[in-house]
Amino acid sequence: MDTARDLLASISGRGTSRRSLLKVAAGSAAVAGAGAVGLGAASPAAADEATGYDAIVIGAGFAGVTAARELQSKGLRTLLVEARNRIGGRTWTSTFLGKQVEFGGTWIDEIQVNVWREAQRYNIPIVSDTDPMDRAIYPAPQGVATYTPDEVFAREATLLGKVMEGTEGFFPRPYEPFFNAAGLIEPDKLSLRDRLDQLRLSAEDDRWVSAITGGYSGGSSTYGAYTMLAHWWALSGRTYGGFMGVNVDRPAPGMKGLLQAMLDDARLSGLKLSTPVSRIENTNAGVQITTRAGQRISAKVAVVALPVNVWKNINFGSAGLPSEFLALSKEGMAVQSAQKIYMQLRGQNIGRFVAQAPEGYKLVSMLSQHILPDGQIAVGFSADPTLDGNNLEQVRAAVRELDPTLEVVSVKAQHWGRDEFSLGGWTFRRPGQLTTKLRAVQQPVGRLTFATSDIATGWAGFVDGAVESGFRAAQQALALTKQVAA
Repeated sequence: MDTARDLLASISGRGTSRRSLLKVAAGSAAVAGAGAVGLGAASPAAADEATGYDAIVIGAGFAGVTAARELQSKGLRTLLVEARNRIGGRTWTSTFLGKQVEFGGTWIDEIQVNVWREAQRYNIPIVSDTDPMDRAIYPAPQGVATYTPDEVFAREATLLGKVMEGTEGFFPRPYEPFFNAAGLIEPDKLSLRDRLDQLRLSAEDDRWVSAITGGYSGGSSTYGAYTMLAHWWALSGRTYGGFMGVNVDRPAPGMKGLLQAMLDDARLSGLKLSTPVSRIENTNAGVQITTRAGQRISAKVAVVALPVNVWKNINFGSAGLPSEFLALSKEGMAVQSAQKIYMQLRGQNIGRFVAQAPEGYKLVSMLSQHILPDGQIAVGFSADPTLDGNNLEQVRAAVRELDPTLEVVSVKAQHWGRDEFSLGGWTFRRPGQLTTKLRAVQQPVGRLTFATSDIATGWAGFVDGAVESGFRAAQQALALTKQVAA
C-alpha cells in the first residue's frame, strides 16, 4: 500500500486529509446521476440485423462496454444496446454550477487492478481529492456535533477495527470469495446490526459506528450483510488506512472520459442508444432480443449487462430466469432508495467539511467538493425514500439537521431508485446473498451470460467490479460460441 494513502501520514504534520474521511462520507459511492455522455464512434451495423451479429451486449455501463470490447476483439461481430440516450449506466459525468461532477461512481484506485489497468491502458490522467478537511460533523449522544478531523480518524479507526475483529479468515483470498466457503455460512447470515449487537458497545459508540454501517447498507444497519463490509476490508488490505484510501483518485476527464476511450477502442459492429430491451430469450439458434419498439435482433450469444435489481422487469421468455436469479433481483442488491445530491452552500466560515449522519436522518452523509467565491459545492448521499433531492426546501431541511448554519442555494440530484434502468444505486449485499445465490448468478443461462458490478467477485459496488464482471461474462460468452461451432 502506498504510504501516501495511509491515514497515519495525514495526521503527522499535515492534518487529516480528505482521503482520510472520504470513504465513509461517500458510502461505496457507486450511485449515479444526471448529465449526457458522448456517444463514441461505432462502426456501421450489419445490414441484416436478424443474422448479422455474433454477440449482443445489453447495457452500456462499464460492465457492458468491457464485455463488448472484449468480444469484438476476439472476432465476434458485436452489437451494444443501451436503453438510455448515453453510455455509462450507474456512472454519469455532468456539471453543476460550471464544475464537473459525478452523479455516479467517481473514484478508482491502483489497488483496484481492473479499472486501474484500463486507465493506464488509455493514458487517462488521474487527479486526487486530497484537500484537508477543516471540520467533521458526526453523531453525538444527542443529535450531531462538530469534531476535529483527527478526532474522527482516531475514533473511526478504533471502532471499525472492533467491527472487523475476527474476520481475517473470512476472505483469505479476497478475489476468491468462496475459497473458504464453509467458513462464510454462519457469518453471512448476520446483518451489520447483528454484528454491532455482538460487540455490546456503549450507546454512544453504537450510535457513532452505526451511522457508518447504516450509511453503507442503505439507511439502516439491519439491511446490510456483515460479510459485505468484511469483504471490502479484506480487499483493502485489512487496514483502516487502506480501507479509507480507495475513494480519492479519479479520472481527470471524468468517468465518461475513461469509458469513452474504452468504447472508441472497441470499434463495435453496432451501437444502439435509446433502445430499451423488453425481452431476452434463448432460442434453438442462439439468442433473440426484442426491443420495446418491437424490433427483434438475433445473435449466437448475449451478455446481460444490467443491474441485478432490473432483471425482474425483463421478460426472459418461456423458460424465464432460474430461481436464484429472480429471487436475488426481487430482494435487490443495490440500495433501492439511493440518490446523490449536489448542492450549492453558503454560510459563515463553512470551511471544508465532512458530515456523517446518525441512522434515521434524511442524508446519510455530506462532503465538500468545490470551493466557490461565495460558498461551495457539496455532495450529499441519501437512502431515505421520502426525500426528493431535487426539492430545494426538502434538502434545506435535511441539511439543517446536520448544520443549521448552512444555507442551501440550489440543488441537482439523481434518484437511482426511481430510475427504471437502475432501480437502485450503490451495491451492498444483504445477509445470505453471498453464500446462497452469488455463485449461481455468475454462471451462464443457456447462451446468456451476466455482467454487473453487483455480482463481482472482488470490488462489488465499484467500477472495478463492473470491469471485472465484464471480462468474465465475455470469456463465458466466447466459450459458448465455441461450443455452438463445435
